[in-house]
Parts: sequence; structure tokens; C-alpha cells
Amino acid sequence: MSAQRAVNPVAAGSLLADQAYEELKSAVLANRLRPGDALSVPALAAQLNISRSPVREAVQRLIHDGLATHVPHKGAVVATVDVEDVRQLYVVREVMEGLAARLATERLDATRVAQLRELLERHEQEIGTGVDERTHIEMDMAYHRTIREVAGNDHLTAALDAIQGKAHLALHQLWRGQEASRLAVAEHRRIFEAMTSGDPDAADLAARDHIRKLRIRLSQGVASGPSAPQSGPASGRGRGGVRPVD
Repeated sequence: MSAQRAVNPVAAGSLLADQAYEELKSAVLANRLRPGDALSVPALAAQLNISRSPVREAVQRLIHDGLATHVPHKGAVVATVDVEDVRQLYVVREVMEGLAARLATERLDATRVAQLRELLERHEQEIGTGVDERTHIEMDMAYHRTIREVAGNDHLTAALDAIQGKAHLALHQLWRGQEASRLAVAEHRRIFEAMTSGDPDAADLAARDHIRKLRIRLSQGVASGPSAPQSGPASGRGRGGVRPVD
């Protein structure tokens, strides 16, 4: 594996399996661990400076989430995107995000409105300065995650957490430049306005419309051919590198 690193240290005294999972998941979704990268338990454990058992558990959870897969005679690797699977995934996500926005509208309070507004305005500012892909995806996930937290339905949250991880894995492989992020943030603004107007039906429709349009943009990206090479930290590293854990 490369000497360049991809994951951060975990906090002392934390549950190592959970922390290893969160670090590896973050590295996959941030494209620091890329599709096809090997997830060698011994190598990861050595670099994270923890035992193999929690790393093995973390890798199995990635496989369960669809973010990794097991390849015969090779072991676990970061998952690649199957285009038809992604299309189907977004059909399901469209309905679920609409429900999350509907439920959240009914539970909004001033604190949560301020939190959503701050996330949205910060993202809009970043777009204006030429946000990179990784930052956009992290901020996009934070916005949707906050909505489902406000919705307050644990089953819906669990289902969307699993779907969103795999859905965002596709964005790294099917991405098509800054225009996509600008459009997504404008759609986030429409969801916010519908929610803060107190109209659950409008919030549901706005959230569904956002995911539907995102699915269309991804499909158009596939049809137009491979993405240009990435810029930034991920593009220059060797495959599969991780940072050690304290």
C-alpha cells in the first residue's frame, strides 16, 4: 500500500470497531480510498495501529453497506459503481428523501431552522468560490443528514444512511463538474424554503424533485463518457493508502 495516508486517528478509549468503520467509510466517501482499492485487514490494522479484529469488523460493515465487496482470491475491495444499480437506488431514495422532508417540516423549530440555514448558506458561499468535489459531497451529505435527524424516524434514518452512502459513492465516479453542485445547492434552497413555509406537501415534492433531477444528471454523465481526472489530494496518491491511528 502507498505511504500516503487516507484515514485519521481515532479517539483514545473509543469503540475501535465503530471508529475504524467511520474512518474507512469517510475515506471511501471522500474518494481517498478509491473503487477497486484493496481493503487488506493486516495492512489497515498496521497503519491504523490497532488490532486486526476491529478492522475486520469495520470492513465487513462496509461490505454490508455496499461500499465494499469481496472478490474471490483477492479479498475485500472498495466497491465500484453499477450504473443500473445506482439508477434503481435513486428511485428509492427519491421517495425516502421526500418523506424525510415531510416529517422534518412538521418537527422544525427555530434551532433546527438556524442549523439548516447555516449549512445551506455556507454551501452557497463555497460554490461561489469554486468548491471542490469532496467538499461539495461532504456538505451535501450534512444537509440531508440534518433533515433526516429533524424528521425523527429512526427506521427512515437507518435506511437513508445506507442508501446515501452508496449513492454518494457514485458521485465520485460519475461526477460532471461545478454546474452539478450549483444546481444541487439551488435545489437544497427550494427544499429549505418549502420546509420553513410550513408546507409538508411542498417539502416532500421539492425533495423528490431534487433527487429525481440528480438521478437524471448522473444518467446524463454516464452517457457523456468518463470523467476527467480528479484534481486535489486524492488524485496524486497511491491506491489504498491510509494514515496511522494514534
